[in-house]
Amino acid sequence: MMIESAIQAELSANIVEIAVGSSGVSAADVASLHRHLFADGSLDRTEAEALFDLERAALSRCEAWTAFFVQAVTDHVVWGERPTGRLDEGQAEWLLAQVDMTRTPAAFAVLVNVIDEAQSLPSWFAGAVKARAVAGWPGVSRGEGAVSRPLRRAA
Repeated sequence: MMIESAIQAELSANIVEIAVGSSGVSAADVASLHRHLFADGSLDRTEAEALFDLERAALSRCEAWTAFFVQAVTDHVVWGERPTGRLDEGQAEWLLAQVDMTRTPAAFAVLVNVIDEAQSLPSWFAGAVKARAVAGWPGVSRGEGAVSRPLRRAA
């Protein structure tokens, strides 16, 4: 277990280091990340944090990155643990902390996607997401739009 922990701890640093050393995140990189990270069928917390680290890095990213990032993190928090389809208090707090550290439109999209996919959420979660939108999240319109539909559904 110690070896696995050490490997996982290095994963985040390695992914970001490799991406920073290249010209950014390409479609081939996204395909490789998908194969590697989902080889065992699901993403674990360390791997999800590595994806957030990559999202926080000042890199150019291909169009495929955002869809992969949003769905991979959503799958981790909504579908990765039993009972599936629900976001529990601990996952919600972890997710908001990661998203708040990241502050990108893609990170906000994770929150919206989680609200859209989860069958059960903490009662306060949709309000916390809406408060971030109203406060002026980078790249997120404050008006009615794609963000509002899942937020209304979850309220």
